[in-house]
Amino acid sequence: MLLRPYEMPWRPAYEGLAGLAWMAAGLGTAAAAALHHLPLDLAWVLSLGCLVMAVLRLVQANQVLRQRAALLGQGIEVRTATEVAQWCRDPAQVFLGFGFEWRPVHAQRLYELAKIDPRELAVPRWVAGWLGQGRHPQPDSEIGLPYIHGVEPREGPLYRPLQNFEGGTLLVGTTQSGKGVALAHLVTQAVRRGDVVVVIDPKNSHRLKRVVQRACTDWREPDTFLEFHPAFPERGVRLDFMFNWQKPTEIASRIQSVMPPDTAGTFSAFGWDAVNVVVQGLIELEERPNLAKLTQFIEGGIEPVLEASLQRFYARVLGADWRDRPEMRRLLQEAQRGSLKRPSEAASADLMAYVGYYEQHLPQNQRHKVLDAQVRTFRHNREHYQKITANLLPILSMLTSGDLGHSLSPDPFDATDLRPIMNFEKIERAGHVLYMCLDSLPDPSVASAIGALALADMAARTGMRYNLGQYRRIALFVDEVANVINQPLIEILNKGAEGGIYTTCAMQTLADLARRLGSEDAARMALGNLNNLIALRSKDRPTQDFVVETFGKTAIHTLRVGSSQGSDTHLGDFSASQSAQLSESLEERVPADVLGKLPNLQYFASVSGGRILKGRFPILDPDQGVTQPQSRSTR
Repeated sequence: MLLRPYEMPWRPAYEGLAGLAWMAAGLGTAAAAALHHLPLDLAWVLSLGCLVMAVLRLVQANQVLRQRAALLGQGIEVRTATEVAQWCRDPAQVFLGFGFEWRPVHAQRLYELAKIDPRELAVPRWVAGWLGQGRHPQPDSEIGLPYIHGVEPREGPLYRPLQNFEGGTLLVGTTQSGKGVALAHLVTQAVRRGDVVVVIDPKNSHRLKRVVQRACTDWREPDTFLEFHPAFPERGVRLDFMFNWQKPTEIASRIQSVMPPDTAGTFSAFGWDAVNVVVQGLIELEERPNLAKLTQFIEGGIEPVLEASLQRFYARVLGADWRDRPEMRRLLQEAQRGSLKRPSEAASADLMAYVGYYEQHLPQNQRHKVLDAQVRTFRHNREHYQKITANLLPILSMLTSGDLGHSLSPDPFDATDLRPIMNFEKIERAGHVLYMCLDSLPDPSVASAIGALALADMAARTGMRYNLGQYRRIALFVDEVANVINQPLIEILNKGAEGGIYTTCAMQTLADLARRLGSEDAARMALGNLNNLIALRSKDRPTQDFVVETFGKTAIHTLRVGSSQGSDTHLGDFSASQSAQLSESLEERVPADVLGKLPNLQYFASVSGGRILKGRFPILDPDQGVTQPQSRSTR
């Protein structure tokens, strides 16, 4: 049983000819009455009936012609911030450009268009303009097929409630398909709402950055915008990713998330332990850990930390005269003579005596776990220690080399460096907008490490917000997510909504994510944490399959027409038959190959738990802002 009527709009407007015929019949009836060939009363009734039928048929013809005129599509539009602000007045709604809700009838029309050449149905542009369609038709020079958006002649602004985006949003599309423009709209609205905004941009999009700066100028305080760029440290801020933590082990876990994965996990576990030992030692010495100190004491050796820790420990446990104890004096003398074997050249004679006393003369109940771990590391074979930390040291070296080291390991006592020192807690409390350019084109390894470390720090801050019950909204935007995704980002996607983080990730293909995470199953698992999907043009077949799986299926009508004719052996005998069969089957709501034919800035979206939208984003001009903003956010 067919639950909706079958329609075929892709045909000539036969109703127009019928309308003209009815109009001619009405005029003929009126003329016959004027010549007294018909009674006047009968002529009025017949003329009125012909006029009604003419209007009905012409209206039907107009609908068919408008439907065909819409196949000209919609060209790319450039709108100023003032114009876009008119559609973003309600902060509880997210503006998603212009378009319509994709219903089964639109899928039916698209499947029917696949059977013909849409260019044969094109109407002249002046006719389209007269019908109210094709005001901004898509020119032939633009990429993509215009008729995909033209299956619906009426479009309007698209909105969805902000609360529907708590579960995260995925933007997928090939290069230059419009991901940056889509991000520009979403970031601008987040800035206008007063959210804390963090944008991680591996490739440094100048247009997107200008849009964010423009939004901050129009809707926020002058010092709201912050920038971080590894290639231009002098014009940005310094970021301390080791500042926020509740437990010292969080710092080691943060560094571990940046390390490249290994199959057995052994080297990753050793790297975590190496960082944790140094962190625990620095905290015992009342020093704040940072990347530079971690690199110094992991690469150069734990000896300085261990020596200072033992001195403080002995002064606290044994008293101020701990050096005068007979056992300690004897060990110091032996160390001065070189009787105690040193495990490394960095170990001083005093340190050898301190360690010897700790191991030989200190009761077990007086020992400290932090010192036990440092002594164990100190006694570890130096060559073997360097091998098991081989995955860790290159990462730390990349993050502490040159000017980048001063940017990621800021020294608050350096009076010559006037750049502000920021961390995610300060950014959140002050309501800043942070734009992180990772500069992945010339140095992808460092860019990936910085992005992954930033996400690890944000995940830790999210856990802290969740524990403390702080729910100020944070809008996190990650472009080219395949370059920086790690386990902390997956945790943010999985649990960040409860901590008030609205995450939007953009990527090109599923294969990029699978390569980063190790398998397609791992990539799909990560993407399963994102409830909303906005799909722009995509050429990769696995990515297309992933998208159409999300959109689901719908019933598509199929009309089969058959005819036959023949003649009998007798002269003059002839037979003919004609049949029509209408059936339906479940097909993809959006065919996979259509995703590869979308024009720039046009998309299909699954939002709000399965509501399918077909829309397009206008380009937001960053050089023209809001001249007279109605209000500025003070949140």
